[in-house]
Amino acid sequence: MVEQRDRAAVATFFCGEPMTAGHTVILGDGEVQHARARRVGLGERVRLVDGSGGVADGTVVRLTKAQASIEIETVDRVEPGPVIHLMVPIADRERMLWVAEKATELAIFSWRPVLWKRSRSVTPRGEGVTFQAKARLRMLSALTQSGGAWLPVLYPDATPDRAVASAPAGARWLLDPDGEAAPSVAVTAPITIAVGPEGGVEPEERTLLVDAGFLPVRIAPLTLRFETAAIAGLAIARAALLGTLEKSRA
Repeated sequence: MVEQRDRAAVATFFCGEPMTAGHTVILGDGEVQHARARRVGLGERVRLVDGSGGVADGTVVRLTKAQASIEIETVDRVEPGPVIHLMVPIADRERMLWVAEKATELAIFSWRPVLWKRSRSVTPRGEGVTFQAKARLRMLSALTQSGGAWLPVLYPDATPDRAVASAPAGARWLLDPDGEAAPSVAVTAPITIAVGPEGGVEPEERTLLVDAGFLPVRIAPLTLRFETAAIAGLAIARAALLGTLEKSRA
């Protein structure tokens, strides 16, 4: 096992095949386009990730317009950091895709779109299998560009009651302008962060969440758009969890 390390200078690609030292894997068209953008050539060393913690070092041994062959030299495994799950509102498609990208850079562990009552008035909204596929592609791009090793688990769309019932065990936050100030809230992993839609959750939805152990948490003195709240909440939680982790290692 190895800790995740900074390899920003080395191009990183997603590999959907099993990665084994001494074997050669073939990357498809999407990753080849990425290789062209990074000006990767034959004989160049690259990094591969499988989205499930697997990390490999390899060399480009063949490169065409449609495929790239990578000879794998070493394979390591990166353990996930402190786990954060995100319940994101079903909302405007483009804004949701932006959240998917930035949340991946902040290393969320899972993504659950929630159809709040106020989500129903949004159009065009990001929902369904086709949109989930687009979100996954955006996450893959963010994963390789940020040097991460874990692709978020994408759960299907859910109503608030189903989302709450399936929320993982652990600490739970509801981002709420009337909640407790974030700096005074203890942060422990794993943590699930619920983000409401534009205009906030309805009173009965808030009651559902609070009764299920979600602590209302305020992260700013102003009303935030859902994508701003999601990323700010994630950043606050991630920084606090990282600080706790580093203190435990000291």
